[in-house]
Amino acid sequence: MLRHEFKPGRLVAGLFLALAGLVYAGDAGGLWETPWFAVFPLVTVGLCLAAVTGSLAHGIRRHRRRERPAGAGGAGDGTRARV
Repeated sequence: MLRHEFKPGRLVAGLFLALAGLVYAGDAGGLWETPWFAVFPLVTVGLCLAAVTGSLAHGIRRHRRRERPAGAGGAGDGTRARV
């Protein structure tokens, strides 16, 4: 199985969208009363935090790639040698 790189921005976005779904599900189930507009700020904040998290992770990943010497790729770095 090929490994993929971890993308924390997508994790944050998914958590906030799942939370928005949970808020609406609780309202539909009669557990609490939610105004129709209450989820918009939740989704907006979640997407903004996801963008910041993704940008930060991308910057860190790029910085680490720049620091690594050119021939330092090993067997466990996720790259393959072309034949």
